[in-house]
Amino acid sequence: MHIPDRTVPRPTRRTVPRPTRRAAALALAATATAFGLVAGVQSGADAAAQGSLPAGTQFYRDPASQAVKWVAANPGDSRTPVISKRIASQPQGIWFSNYRPTTVTSDVRAVTAAAEQAGQTPVLVAYAIPNRDCGGASAGGAPDLASYDAWVGKFAAGLGSSRSLVILEPDSIALTTCLTAQQQNDRFASLARAVSTIHAASPAAKVYLDGGHSTWNSAAEQANRLRGAGVLNADGFFTNVSNFNTTAGESAFAHNVLAALGNPGNLHAVIDTSRNGNGPAGSTWCDPSGRAIGNYPTASTGDGAVDAFLWVKPPGEADGCAAAAGTFVPDIAYQLAVNAADPSGPSPSSQPPTSQPPTSQPPSGGASCSVAYRANSWSGGFTADITVKNTGTATISGWTLGWTFPGDQKVTSAWNATVTQSGAAVTATDLGYNGTLAAGASTAFGLQATYGSGNTAPSAFTLNGAACTTA
Repeated sequence: MHIPDRTVPRPTRRTVPRPTRRAAALALAATATAFGLVAGVQSGADAAAQGSLPAGTQFYRDPASQAVKWVAANPGDSRTPVISKRIASQPQGIWFSNYRPTTVTSDVRAVTAAAEQAGQTPVLVAYAIPNRDCGGASAGGAPDLASYDAWVGKFAAGLGSSRSLVILEPDSIALTTCLTAQQQNDRFASLARAVSTIHAASPAAKVYLDGGHSTWNSAAEQANRLRGAGVLNADGFFTNVSNFNTTAGESAFAHNVLAALGNPGNLHAVIDTSRNGNGPAGSTWCDPSGRAIGNYPTASTGDGAVDAFLWVKPPGEADGCAAAAGTFVPDIAYQLAVNAADPSGPSPSSQPPTSQPPTSQPPSGGASCSVAYRANSWSGGFTADITVKNTGTATISGWTLGWTFPGDQKVTSAWNATVTQSGAAVTATDLGYNGTLAAGASTAFGLQATYGSGNTAPSAFTLNGAACTTA
């Protein structure tokens, strides 16, 4: 079946730096991180509390997800078993992010019909609001609100009569800095109409509006915006989509938002836990290293205010630094998965140590090599793509690349290599699966970094102690 939004990379949120709103939230993020990963955030008698979804709800696992396709296409890859068990096996949000009014009804119906047949509940993400992402890297959507209203009607027509969860327009309420007061009011009115349209077409559908997250707008401000967008006629709101804040911190934020709304009995929250197992990486939001999947998708949250923990952002899909936004990157998926426990079986404390990817054998010594270093800079930060090629005649078994930054660059995250920095000296080491370079072979990795006074590229590299040429 042809479901275009599920078969091509789609845009994701926060694919360009937004230092103003994130820098202001660092102290809150650090506090939230201290809570750690929890299966439920209540204790005592309230631990048995249940949201508005039945505890046994099974969410729909998309057989056409990028993770499932990658696992099927790479049975011999050393990363496949853990990605398969901990990510591809799990239900995830299915995004409808391309404005295709002529096909959206059939596209949605293909998902909901398959979920009905499987006895499961699909999680559908509607992402087509005009001026989406305030013109950022995820810009797009319908050309105007009248067109959007019509698109929502066609989206709703595909939902059917069985239960579904609709995540309605991530960022649409929390991010309005590009809108005038009138434009914001118009958008919120359109979202309120969308809620009514979806409920009228599919009374069993649960609709959740954009609640932002705990390190963005205050609970009082977010509640005020949600009220303006008609949340009292919805089923609740979602938090933490495409973000890393801990489950405990987001649950506390959700309770505060609900309190600011007057604790209406019909409203609940859902929390995106797809990448929050280790909390945020400071202020780094674009493909940060060292993160982990959080709570596995479930409606058994132990919190009467929280309907579900969901994987709205599919784990392993890039934010735009490690690869184009929405692209499945197996190394990102592997890092998220290897730092987490299995969905069933031994508890995390009895799992074998897996905090780091498998390492290769010690490097075999000097090598003939060339290095291509390409940076993509913005004010105060950059990403760099680095390709290492074995130009010699012998196989390299394990590699360590070294260089010195000529300026005040500081590495904040990396992918496809372990990167450490001491002063201006930087060392990148293979991750095991990419440690063997046959004669003529190459491998690539990347990093994100900050700079102050200048971002001059390094001019000299060594591989296993031997000088490389630059390409």
